[in-house]
Amino acid sequence: MQDAGSMYQFLAVGGMLAITPGPNMVYVMSRSVAQGRAAGLISLGGVMLGYLFYMFSAAFGITALVLKVPGASTVLAAAGSIYLVYLAWQAVRPGGRSPFEVRQLAQERPLRLLAMGATTSLLNPKLAMLFISLLPQFIDHRRTDVFGQSLMLGSLLIAAFAVANGFVAVGSSGMAKFLNGRPALLLAQRWVMGAMLAGLGISLGVDSVRLFLIS
Repeated sequence: MQDAGSMYQFLAVGGMLAITPGPNMVYVMSRSVAQGRAAGLISLGGVMLGYLFYMFSAAFGITALVLKVPGASTVLAAAGSIYLVYLAWQAVRPGGRSPFEVRQLAQERPLRLLAMGATTSLLNPKLAMLFISLLPQFIDHRRTDVFGQSLMLGSLLIAAFAVANGFVAVGSSGMAKFLNGRPALLLAQRWVMGAMLAGLGISLGVDSVRLFLIS
């Protein structure tokens, strides 16, 4: 493991990534608003299963092997970019709704909420690139416990995302009640979220073009 300064840097980067809105956070938020805090927390549990999958995949080198396939990283980045831009459009399109806006969704059972959360997480290509690109930068490859370092750093990253999304699951219902009947605030929230998602999507798209050009 690197020095304490590197650890603090890793935690700072992980924390910033954790509070950046993305498909997983939007899913947890929408379920919490529509079906209550318990449903949001169960959905969060499913999302965390996806994080665990990618963490162990990165630690064992499976994700690295996949990304070494010619064109695989470019395809993942492009798909993630398109998906994020699509989510941004859904947020700002005419007639669109804020995830904080109370809506009638099907009341799903706990196991289905768990499965839907895991699926949302597993289909998020940003996670694969996150674990395969971020963790190696903070691993001391001169030591023999590379696997252990990967698991420790991955666990810290998962904990940061769990805390951030946990606040979303618990606080979304209250925020929805506050925003209910305030259409201007709901519209502003939609545009802010849309802008952030579009920014992430465009950034990922630029990365995919760069990967294509250097490949």
